[in-house]
Amino acid sequence: MDLPSLRKQIDKLDHQIVELLNQRAEVVVSVGKTKRGDGTPIYAPDREQAVLKRLAELNHGPLPQKTLQAIYRELMSGSFALEKPLRIGFLGPEGSFSHLASMRKFGASVEHLPLPDIRGVFGEVIRGHCDLGLVPIENSLGGGVIDTMDCFVDGGVHIIAEVLVEIHHNLLANCPPEEIKLVASKPEVFAQCRNWLSTGLSGVELVPVASSSRAAEMAANESNLAAIGSQLAAELYGLKVVFANIEDKANNQTRFLVISRKPARRSGHDKTAMLFTTPHEAGALAEVLNIFARWDVNLTNIGSRPSKRRNWEYYFFVDAEGHMEDENVRQALEEMKDYCKELLILGSFPRATSTI
Repeated sequence: MDLPSLRKQIDKLDHQIVELLNQRAEVVVSVGKTKRGDGTPIYAPDREQAVLKRLAELNHGPLPQKTLQAIYRELMSGSFALEKPLRIGFLGPEGSFSHLASMRKFGASVEHLPLPDIRGVFGEVIRGHCDLGLVPIENSLGGGVIDTMDCFVDGGVHIIAEVLVEIHHNLLANCPPEEIKLVASKPEVFAQCRNWLSTGLSGVELVPVASSSRAAEMAANESNLAAIGSQLAAELYGLKVVFANIEDKANNQTRFLVISRKPARRSGHDKTAMLFTTPHEAGALAEVLNIFARWDVNLTNIGSRPSKRRNWEYYFFVDAEGHMEDENVRQALEEMKDYCKELLILGSFPRATSTI
C-alpha cells in the first residue's frame, strides 16, 4: 500500500479509538457516581495494578508494554478527572523529580500541588487538603530519605502505593555548550555527575542551589549559566537539553511512596511497611527478625532512625512481602507485639514491578 492509503487506514482506526474511549468514559462517569455514593476512594491502587497487568497479557505487540502502560496511565488520569478531580501533593518546586514521579504516576489530568517540604505533604493529606501525597523514601545511590522516615513516626496516613522512577540528569541551557561558564544544581546532583562534569564540561564554576528546579529557573533567566535537572524542568522553564543522561551511574533510581488517609485493598502482589522499636537489650532486634523467618515472610528493606525521644533508641523501618491480611504476615505481626515496645503498620500496598 502507498503512504496516502496507509494514512487513511490510520485515520479510520483513530476514529474507532476515539469512539471507544468516549464509550469507556461514559462508564467511568457512572463509576464515579457509584463511588461518591458509597464513599469508595477514587484512586484504587489494586484496580490500577489489575488493569495494567491485564493490558500486559493482552498486548502481543508491536507496541511496547511501557508505551501502552503510559497511554493507559494518562487515560486513567482522565478518568479520575471525570469521577472526581484529584489533588496530589508532592515535594516541590515544579520540575523536581518528585513532580516528575507524580506526573508519570497520575497523569496530566489531575492537580499536582507543589509543597515546600515533606512534612507539608503529610500535613496536607492529613488535613484533607490533598487527596493523595507522593514522597521520596529512598534512592538507590543515596539511601533513605530521613525526612520522610521521621514523618511516618507521627502516623496519620497509610501507604497505598509505591513508584519507581529512573533518575536521569540533563544539562539544560539556552546557550551553546562553549558559552557555558556556570552550572547550577543541588550538591547531591553534582556528586552524581562528578565524572561527566570533570571531562565533558571541565573548567566551569559549579553553583550549589536548594533544588534542581531553582537551577532551571536561573538558567532560563541568565546567559552563560546552565542547570542540571530533569526533562520536565526543561519543558517547564523553556530550556534546551544540551546533553542528556550525564549521570555517572546509569541505574540510578528513586522509590516514592503514595500516602492517603484511607488504606489500600489487597491486590495479591503486595508489600507491607511497618516501623517498630525494641527494648534496649542484647538480641532484641534479632528476636524480631527471627519472627519473620519463622513465618516465611521475606523482608525487602530495613532501615533505622533515632527515635529522638531517648538516647540510643531507634525506630526500625521494614518492608515485607505480602499483605497484612495474608495469614503468615498477620501471624508474624501478632507475634511481634510481644517483642516490640512500639509497632505501627504503615500500610499494605501493591508492589512496583518496574520503573515508570
